[in-house]
Amino acid sequence: MKSLLEVLQATTDYFSRHGVESPRLNAEHLVAHALGKKRLDLYLEFDRPLSEPELAPLRELVRKRASGTPLQHLLGTVEFHGRVFTCDARGLVPRPETEQLMELVLRESLPGEPRILDVGTGSGVIALTLAAERPQAVITAVDISPDALALARENAARLGLEEKVHFLQSDLLAGVEGAFDLIVANLPYIAAGEITTLSREVKHDPVLALEGGIVGSEIIERLIVQARGHLKKGGRLALEIGHDQSAQLAAELERQNYRDIRSEVDYQGALRFLLATYG
Repeated sequence: MKSLLEVLQATTDYFSRHGVESPRLNAEHLVAHALGKKRLDLYLEFDRPLSEPELAPLRELVRKRASGTPLQHLLGTVEFHGRVFTCDARGLVPRPETEQLMELVLRESLPGEPRILDVGTGSGVIALTLAAERPQAVITAVDISPDALALARENAARLGLEEKVHFLQSDLLAGVEGAFDLIVANLPYIAAGEITTLSREVKHDPVLALEGGIVGSEIIERLIVQARGHLKKGGRLALEIGHDQSAQLAAELERQNYRDIRSEVDYQGALRFLLATYG
C-alpha cells in the first residue's frame, strides 16, 4: 500500500502534467476531502498507508480535476470572506476579485439600517456576507436564474441567514420595487466571442453568469441606467467589471448623472471595480 505522502506526491505530479494550477494544493484538498479530514491534518499522517477503499473515490476526484472540473465543484464548497458556501454548477464559482469587491463595499459609509440590493446574486455570497457583516441592513438579492436562486437560498439556510435576505427572480431590476442606499453587482462581463477561449475551469460556470453580450459590457450598462430609478439620493452603486471596461463604463456613469466615480484595481493591478454616487 502507498503511504499518504506517496499518494500526495503522485497526485501532485499527475496534476502538473495535466496543467492544473497549484497542483500540490489541489492534491491536498482532494485527499483530505476523500478521507474526510481537514487539509492540515494530512501533515500529521504522512506515513499512514491508504487502503484500496480509501483510494477508489480519490481516483475519480483526481480524474475529474485533471480534466478541468473546478476544485470547488468537487469539494462541494468554497470559502468566501471567512465563511463556507455550497458551490456547484448552478452558480459562478466565487473568485478573489469578488472578495475584494466585498472589502470595498464594507468600507462604504451607509445609514444605520441601509437598504442594500445585490444584483446577479448567483450563489449568494455577496448578499449573505453583507447580511452577516451588516446585521442591521435590509437586503434584497436578485438573479434571473432560478437555479442560482435555489443555490443562494441553500446557502442562506446553511449560514442561518434565511430571515436576513429576500431573494427574488428578476431580469436585473425589472421585478424590483423601492429605493436602496447601495446597489452592488458582479454581473456577466465577458464578450460572447471570448467564451470559447476561457479556461477549462471557467467553462464549468453557467454561460448565463459569464456572457455579458456581444461587447461584454451590455448587461452592466443596462443596470447603470436602471439603477437610477432605484437608488436613493446619494445612493451608491458598486460594480465588478471586465479588466478593459473601466474607461467606457465610467463615461457611461457620467452620462447617466452619477458622480464621485471611482475606479479601483484588483490584486493583479487591473481596473476591476467601479463605485459611484447617483444624483
